[in-house]
Amino acid sequence: MNALPLALTVFVACLVEAVEALTIVLAAGLTREWRSTFQGMAVALVVLAAISAALGPALTLIPLGALRLVVGALLAIFGIQWLRKAILRATGHKALHDEASAYQREVTAAAAAGRRSGRGVRDWYAFTLSFKGVLLEGLEVVFIVVTFGSNQGSLWPAVIAAAAAVLVVAGIGVAVRAPLARVPENAMKFAVGVMLTSFGTFWGAEGAGVNWPGHDAALLVLVPVMLVVALGYVLLLRGQSRQEVMSS
Repeated sequence: MNALPLALTVFVACLVEAVEALTIVLAAGLTREWRSTFQGMAVALVVLAAISAALGPALTLIPLGALRLVVGALLAIFGIQWLRKAILRATGHKALHDEASAYQREVTAAAAAGRRSGRGVRDWYAFTLSFKGVLLEGLEVVFIVVTFGSNQGSLWPAVIAAAAAVLVVAGIGVAVRAPLARVPENAMKFAVGVMLTSFGTFWGAEGAGVNWPGHDAALLVLVPVMLVVALGYVLLLRGQSRQEVMSS
């Protein structure tokens, strides 16, 4: 399969996760103190690197057919969850994700928390907040990178795309020192949900023994079909919402 669609999907997915991690890191650093924030972030990155180093080689030991079946199923489930939330947000059934509001909530909690130091950390709250934020968002990045890369036989396109996304977000964050509230995060999550669900369906079916017509070219049909189905659900739910408003 062409590495470009894979790299673009990984890049956008990791961009979303990096924006959310940046919001937490900025809240910890600007409200508390930067040294402990960076310490928490550094420890989280070490943990993520260790997980990546363990998962990558382990997945290569699985036969390709079984790997595609497992990875495809996991990606499809992961993608459907992203897509479900994006559809609910697009139809008003779930509040839109607002990075500015999320940042303000973190700042308020950080400002009210007590201060405890020890073991080389001056502020354990800042350390823990940064660690958890980077680790939790980073685990999704690791999952996407490792599953995409292992299934294609090479981690490098996925790793490069993920690193590029993180560097872009980090660079902008350092420059503006504020959450990236103007990033169209909900639209990106919708697009990533479509792509992950499509790739997951494609690889899972291949692992189960399905021979797609045109092989990789089948994705050129599968992705638009997933998009049309998702947009159909958006229109359907919006129509139901209007009917409920009119009947009330």
